[in-house]
Amino acid sequence: MKNKKNKPKQDSRKPNPKKQPDQFNWMRAGKTSLVWLMIIFGAIYIFGLLTETGRKEIEIEYTEYREYLANGEIHKGVIMDDVFHGEFKEPQTLESPIGPLNEITHFKLTLPFIEREDTEEWDAAGIEYTFKEKTIDWTGYLLNMLPWVLLIGFWFFMIRRMQGGAGGMGGIFKFGKSRASLWTSDQPRVTFKDVAGCEEAKEELKEVIDFLKNPKRFQKLGAKVPRGALLVGPPGTGKTLLARAVAGEAAVPFYSLSGADFVEMFVGVGASRVRDLFEQAKKSSPCIIFIDEMDAVGRHRGAGIGGGHDEREQTLNALLVEMDGFDNSQNVIVISATNRPDILDPALLRPGRFDRQIMVDVPDYVGRLGILKVHTKKVVMNQSKVDLKSIAKGTPGMVGADLANMVNEAALLAARKRKKSVDMDDFEEAKDKVMMGVQRKSMILTDEEKKVTAYHEAGHAMVAIKTKGADPVHKITIIPRGRALGVTMQLPIDEKHGYTRNYVEGRLAILMGGRSAEMLIFNQMTTGAGNDLEQATEIARKMVTEWGMSDLLGPMTFGKKNEEIFLGREIQSHRDYSEGTARMIDEEISRIVRDSQRMADELLQKNLEILHCLARELLKYETIDSQDLEKILKGEKLTRPLNGQEKPKRKRKRRPKSQNKQSQSTIKSGQPNKQQQQKPKSRKSGEQGQKTEKLTAVKS
Repeated sequence: MKNKKNKPKQDSRKPNPKKQPDQFNWMRAGKTSLVWLMIIFGAIYIFGLLTETGRKEIEIEYTEYREYLANGEIHKGVIMDDVFHGEFKEPQTLESPIGPLNEITHFKLTLPFIEREDTEEWDAAGIEYTFKEKTIDWTGYLLNMLPWVLLIGFWFFMIRRMQGGAGGMGGIFKFGKSRASLWTSDQPRVTFKDVAGCEEAKEELKEVIDFLKNPKRFQKLGAKVPRGALLVGPPGTGKTLLARAVAGEAAVPFYSLSGADFVEMFVGVGASRVRDLFEQAKKSSPCIIFIDEMDAVGRHRGAGIGGGHDEREQTLNALLVEMDGFDNSQNVIVISATNRPDILDPALLRPGRFDRQIMVDVPDYVGRLGILKVHTKKVVMNQSKVDLKSIAKGTPGMVGADLANMVNEAALLAARKRKKSVDMDDFEEAKDKVMMGVQRKSMILTDEEKKVTAYHEAGHAMVAIKTKGADPVHKITIIPRGRALGVTMQLPIDEKHGYTRNYVEGRLAILMGGRSAEMLIFNQMTTGAGNDLEQATEIARKMVTEWGMSDLLGPMTFGKKNEEIFLGREIQSHRDYSEGTARMIDEEISRIVRDSQRMADELLQKNLEILHCLARELLKYETIDSQDLEKILKGEKLTRPLNGQEKPKRKRKRRPKSQNKQSQSTIKSGQPNKQQQQKPKSRKSGEQGQKTEKLTAVKS
């Protein structure tokens, strides 16, 4: 009850409400001033045009002036700086290159000098004349300045747009102001109930929130507030979602911004924004600052070409000082998130700055089940058909973002099919789409390519079945999806975090099973095993250089990576071994891969009949799951419809007799017609599938 009462008071702190009206007034005053300036300049311009139009003063030649003077047609004149501005007694018609000008009453003439003879002539002609000093022509002056004023105004406008639209006349001087947004109770709220799969991280953050809510309970025991908490984990595991949940749970001000918001095109802006951010936070103490993508500003100092005076380093220095400076009395906690903790500066990770490094890892089975429950709350599901436990068990290695995307894809597929609820078939189809990509219906394989792909995938599956300790085969398909022509998926029984040497060697044999089947059946190689060879070579190299699984070289690691932070990852590698050792490493990698291929050859030769049977069933059904695979291993024939298609016997009564004879001949021959052969491809886009990041899927 206390927290609910305190929330409105703490969300409406004094510093922020004062700041917003000032910005609004400055912006309004600036816009009003600009409008009035435009009105004034417009009025001056129109007045000048009207004045010039009404007067129509034309410059004449000296001979014409003498002629008008002799005829007595000049009425009066005004002399300013040797310029005679005259007026005719009656309107005159003057000739010009454009044509005759009618009703001209005013003219001007530039005289080289004015003597007494000129004034005597004017007196004799009865001209009323006077001498005046030249005054400033404000109209012309302002009209001449108008283009420059418009250019300067446009420049101010563009600078305001570049800096994010800071309002008011002082907007150009606000580059150094922080862009952190303050969370309020009006925004959509996320709580810890909406976060699943990272219970340890939630417990750590709950303790930080409790400290801010009830600091006296901890201060009685002499405990100090933690300065910062760093959320570390792979992309998509929910680090930013955790921070939003902290904002929803905390009854204190919550400032949120990205690490890229500190860096600007001007030098010193990042450090200035850091100081301004902490100055605002200290006024609202106790509070929380969340910096997303910390690696954008917290990279290792002194690396790369940037040198010691880099703009990013100045920003990082200011952040280090603010997090652990001389003033430790302010209760300001910094929470940041990154998926690259290896490139952060060591001074940023020491105790006193980021006291806690909270790991947000890939969720396990329980975590995936909780994430699915969270994301399916607002989805209309068929509860009798949807089994979230089996979905969670069949998605090892998937993070929260992947699971959320899968649930959304299932809902979209159900809506596309005009269903009233989402069932298990939609989830399975969405899982295939997320893991393997969209089914490539436009890719039409020839019969020879289908046969090679079927034997290739059957080779993977047979080696996986006969290898001791390997993950069970979950699904085999020769339907092109994404970049793969076929996929053999294995589903681990239990969550695995470490792998034995026997498991890794079996994995290598499974990868080489596709190439072995091609050589055994067709006695030729294809490019379909390219990805398998790439994975096998990478695993064999890690076995030798990183995991110490080589009998020849022993338990040693070779090749220290020297990663330059600003030049890219692994741009150069420090070679800490000799040329002879390098030759031994290459030979050992080649030996391991060749031994794996020989192992696959032996297994396939011993089970050649089952290999042929499995390939035939793949060519017939295109997709085989674990239940079908068990029947094939027992020697039984599959009796299920082709890719879930209904048997044609039910439709024979509705067809004409000619079509019935054609369908009966097709059934007897055991080969479907073109229409029946195309339907499975369009309908069988939703089979059970599995992609693995931990050595559990083979794509060809």
